[in-house]
Amino acid sequence: MTGPILQRREGGILEVTIDRPKANAIDLVTSRIMGEIFANFRDDDSLRVAIITGAGEKFFCPGWDLKAAAAGDAVDGDYGIGGFGGMQELRDLNKPIICAVNGICCGGGLEIALSTDLILAAEHATFALPEIRSGTVADAASIKLPKRIPYHIAMDMLLTGRWLDVQEAHRWGFVNEVLPADKLMDRAWELARLLESGPPLVYAAIKEVVRAAEGETFQTTMNRITKRQFRSVDILYSSEDQLEGARAFAEKRDPVWKGR
Repeated sequence: MTGPILQRREGGILEVTIDRPKANAIDLVTSRIMGEIFANFRDDDSLRVAIITGAGEKFFCPGWDLKAAAAGDAVDGDYGIGGFGGMQELRDLNKPIICAVNGICCGGGLEIALSTDLILAAEHATFALPEIRSGTVADAASIKLPKRIPYHIAMDMLLTGRWLDVQEAHRWGFVNEVLPADKLMDRAWELARLLESGPPLVYAAIKEVVRAAEGETFQTTMNRITKRQFRSVDILYSSEDQLEGARAFAEKRDPVWKGR
């Protein structure tokens, strides 16, 4: 597939690559394409896990395309069904997504990474929120980053726009693994295959509960789980996979997940 976003599918795994030379910046059209891709991923029962990365060796994604903005793209324009980058506002995206950061990851690119579930990074990757220098707000990052890493580190990044190397990003906990550049995608696919073999209904329940818990008290979320008020939890507790997990444990064998 040609265009600003490349797709590769293998079994239940979808690899999505941002491919907009020179820097993989995202304009309104590209964001809308990404929204459609991730909505289709969400709705396709045969797909279990996604990987998102950037083309080339220098940039993952610097976020918003300032050249497109200068040419008329409005910063508050129509980003598409999933908001900027296609996933951070996409409802019910209850499947695991791995981010493979292959270079510079800043601004909206970092916000995209923060919208995924696992972040792998090459040894040369760097991270920043430089919006402060262009007179705008890193909106999604201002909401998410202080919940992901220590408050004062998040505020340092937001208020100064300073750059973090990959080792510091790993130390603060928003990068899961640091890898040699030539091993990054191999590890991403290895991890994706592991997740592909897991229980999709359990993944869906985990993601829905974790999202809800960000804005609720512990007891409120627990009550919703026990009363089966989460759609994903209700489906799981009535599923064949729930019984299969118990049977496989009792029979001392690997479970066979059907996603129903």
